[in-house]
Amino acid sequence: MEAAFAEYLDEFTRRDWETLDPAAVTDPVRVAVVGLGWFAREWALPGIARSAYTEATVVTDVDAAAVEAVAAERDVTGVTPDEFRAGAVADAYDAVYVATPNATHLEYVEAAADQGKAVLCEKPLEATPERARRLVAACRDADVPLMVGYRMQTDPAVRRLRDLIDAGVAGDVVGVHATMTQTMLGELGGDHDQWRLDPDRSGGCAVMDLGVYPINTTRFALREDPVRVSGRTRSEHAAFADVDEHATFRLEFPGGVDAQCSVSQNAQHASRLEVTGTDARLILDPAFYEREDRGFAVVRDGTRVDVEFDQVHQIEAEFAYFGHQLLAGEPFHADGEHALTDSRALAAVYESAETGEPVALGDAA
Repeated sequence: MEAAFAEYLDEFTRRDWETLDPAAVTDPVRVAVVGLGWFAREWALPGIARSAYTEATVVTDVDAAAVEAVAAERDVTGVTPDEFRAGAVADAYDAVYVATPNATHLEYVEAAADQGKAVLCEKPLEATPERARRLVAACRDADVPLMVGYRMQTDPAVRRLRDLIDAGVAGDVVGVHATMTQTMLGELGGDHDQWRLDPDRSGGCAVMDLGVYPINTTRFALREDPVRVSGRTRSEHAAFADVDEHATFRLEFPGGVDAQCSVSQNAQHASRLEVTGTDARLILDPAFYEREDRGFAVVRDGTRVDVEFDQVHQIEAEFAYFGHQLLAGEPFHADGEHALTDSRALAAVYESAETGEPVALGDAA
């Protein structure tokens, strides 16, 4: 096992998906960015610019001032949402990145699909499973590739975690524990007038915004999908009166493996994923936030090894993968069908919280 451990941690940040030479790319994938909230401006646009395989050429948002500011700052073309949906500058981009509130993903993805453009859509896919299915169908019917923004899947720390599980370093996986919490209003400037607090626009709060991370990252690491979900949600403060402030849930995987997860939009900042096996524990801490360095540790026979590695820009890695796969003509792993399982799991958490009963994913609304 020591040999396997060393082998899989050698060249920790290697891109095991990369077959093209980034230095040889002369025509990167041109990306239209739809939605200019803080994440797109502070992380997605810089990530696109850092990637050798992508460049931003068009931006749009319902906030005209934001479009004007970003267009001038980034030297890109700014258009209104109506102009984007009409395809007014469709010749200026090859792909579309959608980073709008959850319940508006569908309309922009449908427009991109109608224009024959590849799509990278943020997670969760939509506010409801039904709308998520329509989104996936729109891309399938138009025969355009759809990738979903699971940035954890292209993060080297998560990929090495999966490598070690595959190599048997942890032994038989017994269980997973995951935590993702933050003081959302404080970290977003105390603004109560935002879409995450509006269930019609978000589909939910703690579970939808944060719960998708432990759900999808655990699925990726284990190479398994949950078969049953149990959940509980609660809200204590007025700002969260219409949505879930805190949530705990359990994912039951094949073979009797459970993932115990807790998420909160109003708790001390934490971000951790721990896989416990019969032979070792594999720990990511910090794990999920793009703005913090990831930590990676292996605990075995009473000895803890903290791995030192060069941190990567998570969003750059995600867009590099997106552009690389398009240029190489290769499919995406985190495609629409993959994301529909998360949509069902998220809905099942809410259903279980309401009924007090576990939900088989095939029965989720």
